[in-house]
Amino acid sequence: MGFRQAAVLSSVSFFLGVLLICLNVDYRVLFTPLTDDVLRDGFEFYTTFYNSPPAIKALMHAVMGMGALGLCGQLNRWDESAIFFDGSSLAAYIFAMAVYISVGIPASRSVAIPRPEDTRASQVEALRVLSAGNTIIIVCLGAVLALQAGEEYARRIEAKAKEDFERRHPAGASKAPETSEDTTESKKDK
Repeated sequence: MGFRQAAVLSSVSFFLGVLLICLNVDYRVLFTPLTDDVLRDGFEFYTTFYNSPPAIKALMHAVMGMGALGLCGQLNRWDESAIFFDGSSLAAYIFAMAVYISVGIPASRSVAIPRPEDTRASQVEALRVLSAGNTIIIVCLGAVLALQAGEEYARRIEAKAKEDFERRHPAGASKAPETSEDTTESKKDK
């Protein structure tokens, strides 16, 4: 595993950890009846999360950028493995970032700092949308981890197959086998 893959895995794992903490609230908001306790917990949690110090937000965005740069860096090989695994990982990661930017930030702003025209019902809807967006991001980041694991597995299988071939054909491993035309011409010459 190289630096680029470590950057991707560490940033994805970091965000999965953050989102799994949020899942404690999100699960109750999405899949249980919305009681006053559930709503109060959700509002308090996301208000605290939104009002966190700027250093925490800068850290999260830096880690997010590190993951995107790691995935873009992995595409420089441009072989079949990079196109399929890293390209698909980059697409899922970009989709997760798009959900965060287009859904997560506005919904958390509506929950934490409601505008004067926001009603209680619109705040509850923003909380549900934020929880659903976080769940979608968890699925996308899980797909990135699965694709990165699949890439590593494919590399190991390919290296093992190459090693087995070289062990079975020690002299001809680097040469191409002769064609049948070459052998028939050499027999005619004799």
